[in-house]
Amino acid sequence: MTRRDDDAVLVDLAGLLTKTASVHAAAWKPRFDGLLERRAADTGEAFVPFEIDADYRRSVDGKPRYDGVAAFLKARGSEWPWGTAADPPGSHTVQALGNLKAHDCMQHLERHGAEAVVTDLAQVQATACSCAG
Repeated sequence: MTRRDDDAVLVDLAGLLTKTASVHAAAWKPRFDGLLERRAADTGEAFVPFEIDADYRRSVDGKPRYDGVAAFLKARGSEWPWGTAADPPGSHTVQALGNLKAHDCMQHLERHGAEAVVTDLAQVQATACSCAG
């Protein structure tokens, strides 16, 4: 890849420009805890809450949203149908739960923003250039 041959470079800078992992983890917690509480009430098993330090990092972090939902559910002994993007909130599908979390996360970001990791445009450009090879 060279500047002469390429007009643009797309670089995934998620987590490099802003600290959003804590926002994502915090958005997952009430969604997964609600699901786990309902399951405990329905089955009589003990409620074991979603743990950010363990569950988020092991099952969700770094995965596409729906894959993270499916991985967490599987880790907790549950599997839901994948569903579709049109599934309404409350549907017991991976996509419905993932979409609810995305909505929660966006509301948080709209209200509070995200903490910047890099505040200097020169740092952003240097990061992008080093990633582009």
